[in-house]
Amino acid sequence: MPANRWLARVVADDLAGYLKGSQSNTILAISQTIMLGELAVNRALENIDPHG
Repeated sequence: MPANRWLARVVADDLAGYLKGSQSNTILAISQTIMLGELAVNRALENIDPHG
């Protein structure tokens, strides 16, 4: 996984630990969105070049 996407997700997860209630939930939702974006990009890349 490229460092910038990994870092964005880690920062969002860490920030959620400092927040409470709905703010924490919002940051966790952003983190999940980042992860879903990673999965979509990886799937697209596999469809373009399945071997590699």
